[in-house]
Amino acid sequence: MSEQVVDPAVTRAKFDRELADFRAREGMFRARGWWLLSATFPVVEIAFATPNCPLPFVALAARIDFANYDLWPPSITMIEPFSGRPLATIDQVTVPMVRATPTGPLRIVQAHVGKPPFICLPGVREYHQHPAHDGDDWLLHRGRGAGGLFFLVDKLSHYGSETIKGYEIGLNVKPTQGVVPQ
Repeated sequence: MSEQVVDPAVTRAKFDRELADFRAREGMFRARGWWLLSATFPVVEIAFATPNCPLPFVALAARIDFANYDLWPPSITMIEPFSGRPLATIDQVTVPMVRATPTGPLRIVQAHVGKPPFICLPGVREYHQHPAHDGDDWLLHRGRGAGGLFFLVDKLSHYGSETIKGYEIGLNVKPTQGVVPQ
C-alpha cells in the first residue's frame, strides 16, 4: 500500500459513498455479469462474467484501490478471480480489452517488460502516473465521474467481459504416462 496523504476519514467517507451507490444497484449490475467479491476499505474486488455467452464464465477480475481517493485516482490491479493474486504478466490477461481511438484501436490493458499489466484509461492511477500522459492530469477528470467505482467497473465490463459473445474449446487427449495402447 502507498503512503496516506489524505485524511483517512475523508477517503473512507468517499469510499463508503461509492460502495453504497454500487450496492444500491447491485441487482442490475449482476445482470451485466459484475460480482462484488469483497469490499474492505479502501479496496474493492470485482469479478466480471460474460453475460452475452450461452455458458457464462468469469473472464476477468480486478482489485480497485481507493487509497487517497479522490486526491489520487483509484489504482486497478488485474487479479486471478479465485485466489486474488495479482496477474504478473499481460499474457495472463485473457480478454483483449480494446477501445477505438481517433488514431486506431488501443489496448486498454498495457504492460512494460517485466512489469504487471495495468489499465491505461483516464480515471485510473496508473494511467495518470505514466509519463506518456503527463498532459492529462487527474485533476482535469476529478469530480466528473472518471475514477468512480461505477465508471471504472463499467469501462472494464464494456471493453472486457461484455465483448465476449462466445468461445471455442479445443480438446486434446493425452494418454497417461507409461500406458501403452494395445
